[in-house]
Amino acid sequence: MSARDPRDGRTLLVLPALNEADSVGEVLAEIARVLPDIDRLVVDDGSTDLTAAVARAAGAEVLVLPFNLGVGGAMRAGFRYALEHGYDRVVQIDADGQHDPGAVPELLDGLAEADIVIGARFAGKGDYEAKGPRRWAMTVLAGILGRVSRTRLTDTTSGFKAMGPRAVALFARHYPAEYLGDTVEALVIAARAGLRITQVPVEMRQRSGGRPSQHPFRAAIHLVRAFAALCIALIRPRLTVPERPAAKNGAGS
Repeated sequence: MSARDPRDGRTLLVLPALNEADSVGEVLAEIARVLPDIDRLVVDDGSTDLTAAVARAAGAEVLVLPFNLGVGGAMRAGFRYALEHGYDRVVQIDADGQHDPGAVPELLDGLAEADIVIGARFAGKGDYEAKGPRRWAMTVLAGILGRVSRTRLTDTTSGFKAMGPRAVALFARHYPAEYLGDTVEALVIAARAGLRITQVPVEMRQRSGGRPSQHPFRAAIHLVRAFAALCIALIRPRLTVPERPAAKNGAGS
């Protein structure tokens, strides 16, 4: 399967971005080189810098949110855009350069057998490491979510994911915008709605610009709080995949 096989529908790369003016241009340029036939949407999540202007100059479509909603809110907007414009598949990729666009075709290939494909660390590729409480929390989360989704997962907090038509339809309406919803809760919603989840090993890179959103200690706390999000997700009612509406007239290929 190729990244642009017409039998498999149209693909949109969605880059949620908050104050990523230092990196988003370089990331988009690399995507254009590696994946020249895939459309790109930058969701400017209330940035106070020139993120939107840099993204437009790099040739991407840009959706500007009036204030910061977080990654979940930005991705929900991206899923709605994709659904309304006739895209069948969405790939979430960071605007800070940590995700390798060269791995996107492998994620898309995985959609032949699944609805969601996670680009996973700790799966046999790359030298990314997490230590101490942060690593323990990630391991436990992966174990629990693996049981919920009935598959083996090693990295349930990865933001590098490919989603097929059923996932796009579900997430355009129900993607959680709350804290940590874009990782833990989204996977629970998908699994309980009957979507198939799998992963492929990827190599994560260092940020190409900007500042990390969390220090190691805060990252550990972030993951501990993920357990609260997991509990909330598990007690909420199950959702069903909604029917996809007709695409807007004039959507490109």
